Parts: sequence; C-alpha cells; structure tokens
Amino acid sequence: MKFIGIIPARFKSTRFPGKPLAMLRNKPVIQWVYENASKVLNEVWVATDDDSIYNAVHNFGGRSIKTLPTHHSGTDRCAEAAQQLSLSAEFDVVINIQGDEPFISPEQITALATSFDNDTEIATLIKKIETTEELFNPNRPKVVIDKNNNALYFSRSSIPFVRGEKEGNWLLAAKFWVHIGMYAYKKDILQQITRLEPGILERAETLEQLRWLENGYKIKTAVTEFQSIGIDTPEDLVKAEEMLKESGLNN
Repeated sequence: MKFIGIIPARFKSTRFPGKPLAMLRNKPVIQWVYENASKVLNEVWVATDDDSIYNAVHNFGGRSIKTLPTHHSGTDRCAEAAQQLSLSAEFDVVINIQGDEPFISPEQITALATSFDNDTEIATLIKKIETTEELFNPNRPKVVIDKNNNALYFSRSSIPFVRGEKEGNWLLAAKFWVHIGMYAYKKDILQQITRLEPGILERAETLEQLRWLENGYKIKTAVTEFQSIGIDTPEDLVKAEEMLKESGLNN
C-alpha cells in the first residue's frame, strides 16, 4: 500500500490565532510537524486555506495545497486535499497528521501504517491509561476495543464502568485506553465519511469518530506508548520551548 501524509492547518484559532506559524526555536510549528512526518513518509502535504501558511511551507521546501476556508474539521480538509492530489498522485491511504503537534513521533505514523491491511477502513491510535486523573478527565476521550483491536465505542466518560469497585481502584480492575486523535483512512473511505451527517452519538459527545461508527464503519486501533503535546495556546508554546531546552533537541 502507498501512504500519503496530509497535515491540515488553519490560521484562525480562537485560543491561538496563527499557531502553525508560531516560532518554536528557529522555525515555525508547522515545519516541525512536517519534518517529523517526512522521516517516515515519502510524500507529505500541508492542506490550508491561508496564504501565509501556504507560502511558509514552500519557503522551507515543503509541499502545500490550498483548500476551502469553510471546512469544519481537519478530516474534511484532508478529504478535499486528497481529492485534489488524487488527480496527479497515486496513493491508497491518507494519514491525517495534527498540524499543532511539533513533536509528533514518526513511530506513531508507522504504527498507523502497519495496522492497515486490505480490510482496514480507518485506523487510529490508543494509549494505555496509567493515572486516575486521566481516566476521569472528560477532555481525554476513552475507547473500548474488541478482541481484534477494532474500536467499539469512544466516550468522554470512563469506559468500561467497573461495577462494585471504588473509582480509585478501577485501574487495577480493568484495562483502559485513551484515544490519541490521529487517523489514517483508505482514500475512498475518507471521501465517504465526510459526506455523512452528524448522528445522535456525535452530537452527545462531540466526537466526530462516533459518526463513523454509528454508520457502520470499522476503526482499527494501534497501541502507542508516546503522547505528543499540542500547541493550543501561547502558554503551550512556552512549555514546548522548555521541553526543547531540557532535552537538548534541535531536530
């Protein structure tokens, strides 16, 4: 199978406008993402509706493609970019890489790619939950999986519910997984899921992947030990800079 990486990036952000272009050490955040993805993918594109992001990517030698400004999610932006790229490039699977995670691990991309076979429609990453704080944090969506590592359900609640145990003992009584929001899709499946209307489950939990499950699509999961950090606020950028100093990492 041939894989292509697409990094959706937009300038407008409520908490941190222009964050893809925010400078981290000596280069913009989007360049960190692009270069890490390019370590394991031969073809990577940034999909954006913003001229400044588009030009910045070209300036550091990357590939970028313009998309409509009306998309509501990164998945939708990836779908349009993939549709454009399919006119001139051959690929079977699109890997959707978050544009605000400068320390994205190449191993995570590899884990997604290796989870694909002929029957895989969509793949995503999960990580074992180690702390009670994370288990009960509604901003960290949880997932339960079947014996074949397909997702059964995603929720902001702690699932599965452990009956007869105090919450402080749940991690000892069952295995829990947190969802790492990185996806890969067969290219035809990507086009299909972006035409679906939001369902009851998605509206309740505000998790777009529930729309796919509700419509019968299968989501295979791959385990990762790595947890990247997203740049959602200027404070996150400061923390990322501190991480670089502590690690001595220059990329």
